[in-house]
Amino acid sequence: MLSYFFQGLTLGAALILPLGPQNAFVMNQGIRRQYHLMIASLCAISDLILICGGIFGGSALLMQSPWLLAIVTWGGVAFLLWYGWGALRTAMSSSVELASAEVMKQGRWKIVATVLAVTWLNPHVYLDTFVVLGSLGGQLADEPKRWFALGTVSASILWFYGLALLAAWLAPRLRTAKAQRIINGVVGVVMWVIALQLASDGVRHIVSLMAN
Repeated sequence: MLSYFFQGLTLGAALILPLGPQNAFVMNQGIRRQYHLMIASLCAISDLILICGGIFGGSALLMQSPWLLAIVTWGGVAFLLWYGWGALRTAMSSSVELASAEVMKQGRWKIVATVLAVTWLNPHVYLDTFVVLGSLGGQLADEPKRWFALGTVSASILWFYGLALLAAWLAPRLRTAKAQRIINGVVGVVMWVIALQLASDGVRHIVSLMAN
């Protein structure tokens, strides 16, 4: 059964490693050393729910509710544009230290709401967990399916805690004004690029729904 565990671990790592909204947020909170372990825990728990939902039957719900995916897509587009603008505004601020200090004043619940939005309003996470993992893991027998799910969940846990701790460890080097401008600029551009990709996918999805 270990072979199914490592299959899940490898596939889970391949899906989670690319830089996206969730990873960018975890990295930023790690650099700020602001609730970074709590953020990693929320991301890991969210992935646990999504992965198990996809592998153990949730993919059928998504396929039967195309309008649900459309709603999530456009909610994600709006959120990513807003979040990307905040990062770009910080990067272009005349005093990046003051801008970063303002961000640091965010309360715990605002940060929790943001990480949940980053996770649950990203349609890519449903495609990864419900479509990719659901189609591969869902066809396995019960025992291999559980080991496959355990492997993918383990990849998520190791990645988020590792990313948060590594970013916190590198914080003294990454909290300089120059580094903050670069990081926020990259994060802002990535958020907007993903938002535009989602918008393009959303338009095609709506057109296909109307055609049917």
